[in-house]
Amino acid sequence: MTSTELIPAPPPRAAARRALLAGSAGNLVEWYEFGVYGCFATVIAANFFTPHTGGGAEAASGAEALIATYASFALAFFFRPVGALLFGRLGDRLGRRTTLVLVIGLMTLATTLIGLLPTRDTIGAAAPWLLTLLRVLQGLSAGGEFGGAVSLMTEYAPPGRRGLYGAWQSFTVALGLLAGAATAAALAVVLPAQALYAWGWRIPFLLALPLGMVALWLRTALEEPPGAPPAKAGSGTRGGEGPPGGGVRARAVVLGIGRIMGWSAAGYTFLVVLPSHLQSTLGASFRDALLATTLVTLGFAASILPAGLLSDRYGRRPVMLGGALGIVVLAHPLLRLLQSPGTPLQARVVAVLAAGALVGLLAGPGPAMLAEMFPRRVRCTGLGLAYSLANAVFSGCAGLVITAWTARTGDTAIPAHYATGACAISSLALLTLRGNDHREPLR
Repeated sequence: MTSTELIPAPPPRAAARRALLAGSAGNLVEWYEFGVYGCFATVIAANFFTPHTGGGAEAASGAEALIATYASFALAFFFRPVGALLFGRLGDRLGRRTTLVLVIGLMTLATTLIGLLPTRDTIGAAAPWLLTLLRVLQGLSAGGEFGGAVSLMTEYAPPGRRGLYGAWQSFTVALGLLAGAATAAALAVVLPAQALYAWGWRIPFLLALPLGMVALWLRTALEEPPGAPPAKAGSGTRGGEGPPGGGVRARAVVLGIGRIMGWSAAGYTFLVVLPSHLQSTLGASFRDALLATTLVTLGFAASILPAGLLSDRYGRRPVMLGGALGIVVLAHPLLRLLQSPGTPLQARVVAVLAAGALVGLLAGPGPAMLAEMFPRRVRCTGLGLAYSLANAVFSGCAGLVITAWTARTGDTAIPAHYATGACAISSLALLTLRGNDHREPLR
């Protein structure tokens, strides 16, 4: 990079903290909803995808209804790349603030409407279609959220802290999932099962309204990051990953997908799919499954920020490779510990905490790594597409694939197979990372 005009001065600390708070708050709201949907998958199956009436736990027992619920979950993920392209272009052309305000408004509206939606018993076959439509709107919103939030956070990051600032995106994912799991667990304790299936499940979705309004207020007060408006001129490339001019290079997007596919697959396997898998396959109670989800999310959250800091000091490659290879080696032993009836409670707790912590090693440096792959003029679009496509294929399909293949084969180790295979491939892509990218300024 030869022109100093392309390297903006470091932003004031106060402005950087405001940007971090605004980006994190909206991201937390988005992932709170996704966590709630995952925790209540069996309840949603009973209310929206089971043809017969009768509610309650018996209505959630059908594998077909659960698979249909996960199909709706996956469909939302497949609209993420559309949202990444649509809102990413807006973010690159009109600015990060405009995009982030739009996506949080759309997500808050769609989530609140899910909480008000009539069930299948009330309006018949229209109920699952309306739910799926709202999931599509959520997918569009989430597709635009990641690119805008990560661009904002990393562009505001002080020198030598880009990994830490980017890690807050993943940390608020963990907080959102944890908040969703904790809300679901609290309702499961307070409400009897019949009330939970009848109306209690609506409460977490309706809580998204006040949370979203706070995030919207924070984002409307934002200023654009240093260097705005987006540069029109071409800039240098890094490792051939960004084009000297024009749009996003497909090679960079594909490489980004490869580098984070293990994060996507393992993250959703352990953090979102695990509760329903423990219930439908291993016979765990709803409360025990939610407790396991809460613990694995705590392990995930605990390792994210330290991983981001370590990647600022030692580079993105060793930290992310450690997480991917750790999952390859440990996924099957950890799942066997959970499945064995004789495993002590303490060992089960350690197993789920370790599974979450390994994913955190990938999620902490991941956002900054993606931001470093694309120049500013296409950063929102490029990193948003890479992330959303990886999530569409390897996260959105995780519940559908794991549930369907477990039902077909009877193999209760399918979740470990899925996470291990994705992380093995991801390890190869992570080897292409250069050791000094974390020290160079964003382009």
